[in-house]
Amino acid sequence: MRILVIEDEPMLARHVTRALMRHGHDAVAQHDGAEGLKVALEHPPEIIVLDLNLPSLDGFSLLARLRQSKSPARVLILTARGEVGYRVKGLKAGADDYLAKPFSMEELVARVEALGRRAATPVAADLLDVADLHMDVRNRRVARAGKIIALSPREFDVLQVLVQEPGRVFSRTELCERVWQRDHEYDTRTVEIFITRLRKKVDAGFAEPLIHTIRSVGYTVRAPSRDDP
Repeated sequence: MRILVIEDEPMLARHVTRALMRHGHDAVAQHDGAEGLKVALEHPPEIIVLDLNLPSLDGFSLLARLRQSKSPARVLILTARGEVGYRVKGLKAGADDYLAKPFSMEELVARVEALGRRAATPVAADLLDVADLHMDVRNRRVARAGKIIALSPREFDVLQVLVQEPGRVFSRTELCERVWQRDHEYDTRTVEIFITRLRKKVDAGFAEPLIHTIRSVGYTVRAPSRDDP
């Protein structure tokens, strides 16, 4: 996911962005409220981790302007102001979640990823197409260039998540959560196994692959471009 961290403490912002990146997300930081708002509007993230005590533009004002602009970004307020009144004010202003400092980095990552699932899970269409790949979701059939591809139920589920949002990069963790849903049923290495299987079935024999690995980030399905070899 694309995540913008707006936090005026550079060291804390660095720790948060690094933790998010270790979990496969694209995270950047801004330390000024006005600059953070500008980045959020010009390069919309999926999630914003927002401090309240910011220079130039405080977090509540930033959040108000963000909502006035109809930004779809989910917002997690991260602040030392843990009193109930501040939490209520933040949620009423349009925040989606609230985490008080000091906090567990593990909990922060879990909350951010939960917001991502709520924001990004699309309504499943019956028919999905990327280039010459065709998925009939209702009848659970897949074909490429008119040739039927036999997939196991889990292979179909993994491919469906990718094809629903072509071009979007999914981390291993997010794919696991979308497909398996319960923690005890998977580890992230499982995704690598299924991606390997899908490549053999979907891309084998074709000059232009549809399934791509984005190193240290995750996987995506996209139509070949003119720049692809």
